[in-house]
Amino acid sequence: MSQTDTDRRFMALALSLGARGMGRCWPNPAVGCVIVRDGRILGRGWTQPGGRPHAEVVALAQAGAAARGATAYVSLEPCAHHGQTPPCAAALAEAGIARVVTALEDPDPRVAGGGHALLRAAGVTVETGVLADRAARDHRGFLLNRTAGRPMVTLKLAASFDGRIATASGESQWITGPEARRAVHAMRARHDAVMVGAGTARADDPALTVRGLGVGHQPARVVCTRRLDLPLDSQLARSAREVPLWLCHGADAAPEILAAWVGLGARLLPVAVGRDRQLDPAALLRALGAAGLTRVFCEGGGALAAALLGAGLVDELIGFTAGMTLGAEGYPSIGAMGLDRLAQAPRFRLLDSRPVGPDLLHRWERA
Repeated sequence: MSQTDTDRRFMALALSLGARGMGRCWPNPAVGCVIVRDGRILGRGWTQPGGRPHAEVVALAQAGAAARGATAYVSLEPCAHHGQTPPCAAALAEAGIARVVTALEDPDPRVAGGGHALLRAAGVTVETGVLADRAARDHRGFLLNRTAGRPMVTLKLAASFDGRIATASGESQWITGPEARRAVHAMRARHDAVMVGAGTARADDPALTVRGLGVGHQPARVVCTRRLDLPLDSQLARSAREVPLWLCHGADAAPEILAAWVGLGARLLPVAVGRDRQLDPAALLRALGAAGLTRVFCEGGGALAAALLGAGLVDELIGFTAGMTLGAEGYPSIGAMGLDRLAQAPRFRLLDSRPVGPDLLHRWERA
C-alpha cells in the first residue's frame, strides 16, 4: 500500500472517530485523531462531551511513550492557542510525534495555520489536505460558525408522496413509519440543537428529545416564535429545566410572557424582525451561532422551512417520503416562497437515497 493510500485510510478512521462527537462537543469541532507507527494503531481519540479533552490529548494518553516517532492523523488542524487547556499542537510536539497529517486548516483566527506552524517549528513533518472534501463536509457546522457566524442547518421534512405533512383537518401522526422516526431520533442526536417554528410547537406539542436509542445527552431545543405565543403547559414548558429550551423571539413579545418563560427555565434569545414582520432568518442563525451552536436540525414547519430556504440558509436537506397521497387540501411541507421563475428556486444536489422501512430517505446538499 502506498503512503498516499495509507494516509487516506487512517484519515478516514480519524474522521469516523470524530463523528462520534457530533452533537456533544459544541462549540468545539468534532475532531478525530489516530496515532500510528509502522502500520500499528497506538492511540485513538475524539473530542469529548463539552469539548474537552480534545481528540489529540485522548489519543496521546492511549499511546503513551510509544507516541515518540509516530504519525498522528488529525481531522482538523491541531489548536495553537491556550484556552482551558494547553495547545494540542504543542502536546503533539512534546510527545515526540514525528509526523502530523491533517485534513484541513482551522479557520478560527486563534489557530488559522498557527498549529501547523508550531509543529513545523518544533521539527515535526506536517502534511495537510488528506480527505479534505470529506472533512469539510463533516466539519461544515464548525467552519460556518467560524467563517460566517452561523451554524450549519439541516432541514428535515417528512411528507406524503405529494409533499403534504398533514390532512386538511390537521391529522399528521403518523405519515411515515416507525423506522423513519427512529432514524430521525438518531439524526437529532448528531446535532447540537433541534429547531421548529411556533406553528409546529403549538400544533404538535412536541418534546423534541432523542428517545428510544439509549442516548445519554439531549440536544438543545429551539423554538422560533416572534411573540412567544406558546402554551405555558406544553411538553416543552414542563421540561424546560430538564432539557435546554431556547426561545428565539422578537421585540414585541410581552414582558410578562418573557418573565413567565424565564421562570420555567427557558433561555430567551432576542432576534431582529424582517420587513415581513417575521423573525429574520439570517439574524436568527447569527444569534444561534453566537450562542455556540454549530449544527442545527430543523424539523419545520412550513413557514420556517420556506424562510430558511428562501434566504439560502439550508445546507443539507433530508426528506422522508411516504407512499401515500393526501391531495391539494392537505398542509404543504413548505410554505409560500414567492417564486415565479424556476431560476429563483434553491437547488440541491442528491447525496444518497435508500429505503427506511416502508418509506424513502433522500439526502441532499446545497448545490
